[in-house]
Amino acid sequence: MERTITIKVNNIELDAILNNSSMADAIWEALPFRAQASTWGDEIYFAIPVNLEPEQGQDVVELGDLGYWPPGSAFCIFFGPTPMSHSGEIRPASAVMVFGRVVGDATVLKGVESGTEIVIERKTG
Repeated sequence: MERTITIKVNNIELDAILNNSSMADAIWEALPFRAQASTWGDEIYFAIPVNLEPEQGQDVVELGDLGYWPPGSAFCIFFGPTPMSHSGEIRPASAVMVFGRVVGDATVLKGVESGTEIVIERKTG
């Protein structure tokens, strides 16, 4: 079963598809989330009420990936380079567990500022 979530921030609404990992399962069960977004380069992140042990973390991610960052129990959306990135890669502060991917152009998030409210919920209909 494909699980789709909706990301709402400012006037932006994006869909994302969760993968078949245990992290995606835990996030799906904990939805919805409402938080104040923090930014770090071209990454949005915020703490969520999910706390799982790290498994198969990635040091480099792809444009549009959704990741869980264990040290901050954080939901991360990657849409470009971070301060840790080198030569075109997208590098989180430390390894993340990728649990999904934005459908479409994640770079529309570039204008989102820290402190902006973000809502993540299950897509219905």
